[in-house]
Amino acid sequence: MTKEIQKHSKIAIFKGKEIRKTIHNEEWFFSITDIIQVLTDSTNSRRYWSDLKIKLSENEGFTQLYEKIVHLKLIAPDGKMRETDTANTETIFRVIQSIPSPKAEPFKRWLAKVGYERIQEIEDPELATKRTRAIYKAKGYPDSWIEKRMRGIAIRENLTNEWEKRGVKEKNEYAILTAEISKATFGLMPSEYKKLKSLQKENLRDHMSDLELIFSMLGEASTTEIAVQKNAKDFTENKKAAKEGGSVAGRARKDLEEKSGRKVVTSSNFLNQISKDQEIELIEKE
Repeated sequence: MTKEIQKHSKIAIFKGKEIRKTIHNEEWFFSITDIIQVLTDSTNSRRYWSDLKIKLSENEGFTQLYEKIVHLKLIAPDGKMRETDTANTETIFRVIQSIPSPKAEPFKRWLAKVGYERIQEIEDPELATKRTRAIYKAKGYPDSWIEKRMRGIAIRENLTNEWEKRGVKEKNEYAILTAEISKATFGLMPSEYKKLKSLQKENLRDHMSDLELIFSMLGEASTTEIAVQKNAKDFTENKKAAKEGGSVAGRARKDLEEKSGRKVVTSSNFLNQISKDQEIELIEKE
């Protein structure tokens, strides 16, 4: 999977249901089977879509519609990127017309809104950042944490841009380099880190404390600087830079832990923190 696919693959939510989407040709393309599952509550949305394609193929003009369906890689339930049928907003509208569902009209309105927001973001890229901030705020994250998280996203993007320029192309290479930084910074691979925090599909960084985010940023910023200054040119050289960059953050973390007497890495996650905050608020009210 290319970096571009990783960067723009997202999950949208309609009435609590997940719909995978990705940027293709500067517009959103949505998973057709996800939409079918939302609209029909089908237990086998792929079979439903297969039958629907046969039905639509009998209608005059479907060939033209079918040509607009694009096979794109989206993250599957097993965590791997797999090709699936996707379509843009206009084509999805035409598919929905053939699906009898009371949810069709509210879904059309939702779809139109999502598409319009993408147009806005193309015209003004800062809107995407503002929306991300708003999402974190709505979830209950404090402003101070949000600032660090947004800065971390920018540092991560700078790093992956450098990796791409320096010959890192495949998804597994990005994963390996990220794991090297994490291991050197925190003494844990990302999978081990998530297990420590009792996370499954959740984004690890969304469950980091302020200090964990800070050291994560230091590791990635240091890796970027080392890769640039040493002119790392391929995966092997970037892997070495990742270890060295992570080690910079790792030494700083250990120094802080020694002087403060407190571990930086913890099993706490945002879900636990919310419950804790609610308990504190309840006690204060009592």
